[in-house]
Amino acid sequence: MTTTNRIMQQIQVSGIRRFDEAISSVPDIIKLTVGEPDLPTPAHVKKAGIQAIRDDVSHYSPLMGFQALQQAASQYFHQKYGLTYAPNEILATVGATEAVATALLSVLNPGDGVLMPTPGYTSYQPVVAMAQGNLIPIDTTKAGYKLTPAALAATIQAHQHDHLKVLIFNYPTNPTGVTYTKAELAALVTVIKQAGLLVLSDEIYSELTYEQPHTALATLYPEKTITINGLSKSHAMTGWRLGFIMAPLALINEMKKTHQYLVTSTSSISQAAGIEALTHGLDDGPKMRDIYQARRDYLVSRLSEIGINYLYPTGAFYVFAQVPADFNGNSWDFATQLAQEAHVAVIPGSAFGTSGEGWFRISYAASMANLRNSMNQLATWRAQTLV
Repeated sequence: MTTTNRIMQQIQVSGIRRFDEAISSVPDIIKLTVGEPDLPTPAHVKKAGIQAIRDDVSHYSPLMGFQALQQAASQYFHQKYGLTYAPNEILATVGATEAVATALLSVLNPGDGVLMPTPGYTSYQPVVAMAQGNLIPIDTTKAGYKLTPAALAATIQAHQHDHLKVLIFNYPTNPTGVTYTKAELAALVTVIKQAGLLVLSDEIYSELTYEQPHTALATLYPEKTITINGLSKSHAMTGWRLGFIMAPLALINEMKKTHQYLVTSTSSISQAAGIEALTHGLDDGPKMRDIYQARRDYLVSRLSEIGINYLYPTGAFYVFAQVPADFNGNSWDFATQLAQEAHVAVIPGSAFGTSGEGWFRISYAASMANLRNSMNQLATWRAQTLV
């Protein structure tokens, strides 16, 4: 008799974390791996957290989060993206990761079909497996790494007997850095509505779009969109672990129960800091975005000089680059050799699914000094491999 859950036995730690740990012992390694801002949490937000500690804001909050936080989030996301969630339709979570898990565990029944564009972020598929759902990938590699209405409609048609229920949709997208225009989203919504799907729209990178403003999917499909967002990327608050689920009240009332039995409630200190970020930090994200954009522009320029092909990123803080055609090995081999010989760490594309094979992800949530040094070392290593 097995002593642990059979489903969990089939789930591994994500490829991102496994690779990052595998190369961490390389001396003087420059890590362009994990998607974590190197920028500090804004000073006014930190002060609010410190003051909350001094004021003994150290007890359980209501399950949904402090009412002041819900109110601040309602106003913030309305001002930023035109979302019209009432405060009681917003659930504070332990980061966007818990938000995703709570949402999927609340809506999925065993055997439900879950559509997801690939390559995609690594945290979705394991939660679908925990809920005993059936993940159905949609390969985007032939359409510029974007989900198209035609591809979505064809997949829905091919799986019409598979109890299709949810589309997981992440944009700006990790790992590719692509995002969608309002017109592209509207075309997708037409197909989604016809199929009656719920959408789990993970918009954690919504503040990091470069050539166009972010359009929230729920402004086009409010009745069945579950919006995931948080402060990890917009306010460099990854360690504070504060995310949000925004959804119609009937859904939120079910998710509230899942959230309670997973975590009880979100950190009271983090919520106090979050109220400050949402209330007085409207300009924090754009300031960080400008820094990331300068890094992106530098990085793609250097990759072009070195002769590495890439997908031009219009959002998030990643460049999805192609393993050189003359390299003899897969993306994991390439990233391993790059780490060992050039002391530059990136994430192999296979970590994001089979459709990511042949590519690698570079995070530019790193200092400009580290980006310069890493590109210099990549250029030197690349020149040596071509000799």
